[in-house]
Amino acid sequence: MKLSTLQRKKFRVRNKLKNNSKNDRYRLSVSRSLKNISAQIIDDANSKTILSASSNEKGMKSANKVNKTELSKLVAEKLAKKAVEKNIKKIYFDRGQFKYHGRVKIF
Repeated sequence: MKLSTLQRKKFRVRNKLKNNSKNDRYRLSVSRSLKNISAQIIDDANSKTILSASSNEKGMKSANKVNKTELSKLVAEKLAKKAVEKNIKKIYFDRGQFKYHGRVKIF
């Protein structure tokens, strides 16, 4: 089966992270679209999502207009608060197929 360029890029980044990291860390996976950004903390040992936050959740886009960069900051803060409540200290950042630039970098 032939993979697309984006899938190859995603697998290449993820495999480098998994090979170089220790098992005491969780993976923070970020995905973005043209309007929204979402992230989740994943336990690769058990293949389970522990936490998630998204700009699609209620209350993220309030009545005042929030641009996309501020929205990514809000999602990151919300996910960080949830992680502190669950006592998660160490993670590694999985940017996926996206460049470490713009909204992904701000996140």
